[in-house]
Amino acid sequence: MDNDSLHIAFFQTDLIWENRDENLKKFEGLFAELPSVVDLIVLPEMFSTGFSMNVKELSEPMDGETICWMQEQAEKQDAVISGSLMIKDDGKYFNRFVFVRPGGKIEFYDKRHLFSMGEENIHFLPGKVRKIFNLKDFRILPQICYDLRFPVFIRNRNDYDLIINVANWPAPRKNAWQVLLKARAIENQAYVVGVNRVGADANGIRYSGDSAVIDPKGKEMVVGKIKTEEVLVAKLSKSSLERFRSNFPAWQDQDDFQLGK
Repeated sequence: MDNDSLHIAFFQTDLIWENRDENLKKFEGLFAELPSVVDLIVLPEMFSTGFSMNVKELSEPMDGETICWMQEQAEKQDAVISGSLMIKDDGKYFNRFVFVRPGGKIEFYDKRHLFSMGEENIHFLPGKVRKIFNLKDFRILPQICYDLRFPVFIRNRNDYDLIINVANWPAPRKNAWQVLLKARAIENQAYVVGVNRVGADANGIRYSGDSAVIDPKGKEMVVGKIKTEEVLVAKLSKSSLERFRSNFPAWQDQDDFQLGK
């Protein structure tokens, strides 16, 4: 196994409003477009429903239909499948990034920075724990949409190589999305994969996509077409990342700090 390379496929798609079955069916169709070699598949934020606050009707338990579907597809594709969805856990609601491995093992991260301007903080509880997932030789920091604006929480402590941010990031703020993806890559000397949806939701909010893979120097490796549904792919190299960090070890001079509550 080539642990140095990580093959990622990510889906820049429209989402069918509050319709889990149709969204899952749509993604199944897109799996036919996957390359022959893929280690990690990334779906957008709230990929089964769109960015809805209808938690009582749409949230699912961790053994619900969408998680079971992810487990089935991870096994079928022989790849990790990830993305966020509404989860009800112990009577509480979370916007949860779920990372499902072939064989069924589940890891997850709960969105810490809830979008108060969209009343997300009224319906969901924020996550409290920063998570790192390991895949091949890569350490992955999962993030969800609005998290991208908060660099202290994302700050690399020499504990990750790749940030994955899944989003429903509105088109009017696309410039912030594009700039912040690059800023997070540069300041943390890490790859960044940003996966955003396209189309419009039932609230009339439009999304332009602008999904991208950014290298640790802030250069675009892959960029999605504007307002276009597509399956994008990228191959990341751990040895290339390590050479860059060794040749330009800015991380050695970073400020020490402890993240508060």
